[in-house]
Amino acid sequence: MDRLTEMEAFASVVDQGGFTDAARKMGISKSAVSKHVSSLESRLGARLLNRTTRRVSPTEIGLAYYDKARRVLNDAGEADAMVTSMQAAPSGSLRLSAGTDFGVNHISNALGSFLHKFPEINVNLVLSNRYVELISEGFDLAIRIGDMEDSTLRARKLTEANMKMVGAPEYFAEHGKPAKIDDLNEHMLLHYSNQSSGNVWKLTSPTGELRQIRTTGCLTVNDGQSLLTAAAAGLGIAYLPSFLYYEKLELGLLEEAMPELPVEKRGIYAVYPPGRYTQPKLRAFIDFLVEHFKNKGPEEW
Repeated sequence: MDRLTEMEAFASVVDQGGFTDAARKMGISKSAVSKHVSSLESRLGARLLNRTTRRVSPTEIGLAYYDKARRVLNDAGEADAMVTSMQAAPSGSLRLSAGTDFGVNHISNALGSFLHKFPEINVNLVLSNRYVELISEGFDLAIRIGDMEDSTLRARKLTEANMKMVGAPEYFAEHGKPAKIDDLNEHMLLHYSNQSSGNVWKLTSPTGELRQIRTTGCLTVNDGQSLLTAAAAGLGIAYLPSFLYYEKLELGLLEEAMPELPVEKRGIYAVYPPGRYTQPKLRAFIDFLVEHFKNKGPEEW
């Protein structure tokens, strides 16, 4: 007899508390269930069930075997579901988290093409600069920028952004440009309050020395777009990713404060919960984003 069917019959008897209900659950006859269980006991050389006229219960050995059998059956069910799911067309609801700046400028713009390509998927995009907990808050995926923390989450790199210090030409005309990193202490440094390093910029000198500069200025915000606007208005120097500053830099509305410094690159990742397989809707979206950003370098936004 089929070993997995024997195992399923035995587990069903334990779950249902008897042969009659187990037969109904499996959609076979009571005698067939009994035959499967007897064959299993004979093959194992052990009695797995105590049978009386009133009740059926697992023996001590049967209870230990049941725990292992239930795991095997659950794994088998997951394996079947995985194959079925992976062959199905991507569909269903996809709940995404992204930072406001990158989400508005780039994820929102990409969604139209994605939804035309996959009409059976509906997307709930939540834009926030708050660090969300994917699993507990029910998100399928988050877009995150910067070094990935040690985590059980899975991540796939989409692209990267260059970080540069920028300010308005009017600001530099009045205050001059810093000639060296220490000169930044004499300037108005606009602070992004959500950065993981606090109110500190981590910079690399032309010689490769790692430096930290504490930001001091008239403005602290938790939104990169507002920081960009403040820098363009001449309020000080901001340290921003290329997806924010690039257009204004090209138009001459911003200038680099210290172009001689090595450029820091920050990866942009799709982060999603761990699992033995990825649902088609999520796999489709991640593959779409990888392709969307494939030919865009840090300065090609």
